[in-house]
Amino acid sequence: MASQAEENYLKALLHLSSEKEAINVSALSTLLKVSKPTANSMIKNLKEQGYVHYEKYKPLLLTDAGRKAAALVVRKHRLTEMYLVEKMGFGWEEVHEIAEQVEHVKAPVFFDRMDELLEHPTEDPHGSPIPDKDGNILQRHYMSLSKCQAGDRVRLAALKNSSKDFLEFLDKRGLNLGVSVQVETVEPFDGSVVICYQEKRESLSAQVCNQLMVEYE
Repeated sequence: MASQAEENYLKALLHLSSEKEAINVSALSTLLKVSKPTANSMIKNLKEQGYVHYEKYKPLLLTDAGRKAAALVVRKHRLTEMYLVEKMGFGWEEVHEIAEQVEHVKAPVFFDRMDELLEHPTEDPHGSPIPDKDGNILQRHYMSLSKCQAGDRVRLAALKNSSKDFLEFLDKRGLNLGVSVQVETVEPFDGSVVICYQEKRESLSAQVCNQLMVEYE
């Protein structure tokens, strides 16, 4: 059974692999804010346990066992976030740090019960997929708002960025998952977009639009 530190490394490796980039120790150490020697030592440990394929000068790869272990940590994290929002009344901007702690609880029955009480959700409060009990992740293929054209009508389905600052930015504008948005104009010069929703009109920068994942209604 992986330790808390090992689980954090596995989760980081899964995140980097989802970005479709070649993973190296440098990228991993940067993400986890640790030194390269520290990251390298942990990778060797994870290799010994069968979680990682590791050879000098080659990209790091999760084994099937490593990918499943990482996905199950993510499952616990996202179930916890959903429980905090749906059952305890927390805002979606408040739950990440709490879930970071709860995800390391070694009691599968605890999370099974949480899943049952939530009626088996498939996405967390930020629209990210919740892995199933076998570690399978169903990826939905949304597009960013920045890819839309004037006249498009879309629904806000997920976020690429779930930082507290970004969530508070969205809260101030009433932009929540499920909101129906009409794209009014797209500025060719800087990619900014003017949207209409719920009797509001808002101009969003290209940076913001890149983080908002949508689907056509």
